[in-house]
Amino acid sequence: MKTALVTGANKGIGFEVVRQLAQNNFFVYLGCRDLENGFAAIAKLKAEGFGNVEAVQLEVTDQQSISQARATIGSKTAVLDVLVNNAGISGGFPQSALDATLEQFKTVYATNVFGVAGVTQAFIDLLRKSPEPRIVNVTSAMGSLTLTADPASDIPKMAVYQSSKSALNMYTLNLAYELRDTPFKVNMVCPGYTQTDFTGHQGTSTVAEAGQRIAKYALIGQDGPTGKYISEEYFPEPASCPW
Repeated sequence: MKTALVTGANKGIGFEVVRQLAQNNFFVYLGCRDLENGFAAIAKLKAEGFGNVEAVQLEVTDQQSISQARATIGSKTAVLDVLVNNAGISGGFPQSALDATLEQFKTVYATNVFGVAGVTQAFIDLLRKSPEPRIVNVTSAMGSLTLTADPASDIPKMAVYQSSKSALNMYTLNLAYELRDTPFKVNMVCPGYTQTDFTGHQGTSTVAEAGQRIAKYALIGQDGPTGKYISEEYFPEPASCPW
C-alpha cells in the first residue's frame, strides 16, 4: 500500500484530500497542529470505513514538530509516496501593501512558504525511496502575477497572502527543476474558490471538487506533468515550464 502525508488535514480541503487518497488505497498520515482535532477527523473517516488513516501532530511553523513528525512517520514506514503541502493561512483582513505589519508578513510566510520548505526538506529522504514520488503544493490563483496585474480581474488585493503564494509558486518551480531528472512529479495546484471555513463558506467550488483537483496530481503516473501551475477555475491549460 502506498503512503501519503497531507498537512493541515483535519478539516476542509486537506481532510477531503485525505479521504480521496484513502479511497485510492493509500495509507494516509493526516498532519494537524492539534492532535485532538486530528483524532476527531480520523474518527469521522473510520466511521466511513477508512482504516488506512492515522493522525500525526505537525505544526509546520515549528521545526521541532516537523522533526518529530518525520521521526514518527519514519518509524512506521520506510517510504513516503506522496506529500501534499496543504497547510496555509490567509493572515486576516485587511492586507494593505503599505499598512500591513512585518509581523503579518512573517506569520503568513512562516506557514505558507517556510513551512512548505521545512516539511519538504524533512521528508525528502522518504520520498526519494518511492518509485513514483509526488509532491503537490496547494497554492492559490490569488498568487498569480498575471491575474493580479489585470485591471479587469476580480482577484481581491491581499498583499501578504498573495505574495506568500507567489513565493510558494517560485519555490515549487525551483524544487521541480532540481528534481527534473528523477521520478518525482512536483506541481502546484489551486483548489479553486472553495466553500470552507477559510472563505467563510462562500465560493464557486465544493470541498469535494477542490479535493479532487489536488488528489488528481498526487495520483498522476510517470507520463504526468511536473513543474506546472494548475488552476482549473482561471486557466484552462496548466502553465508549463521550459524543461
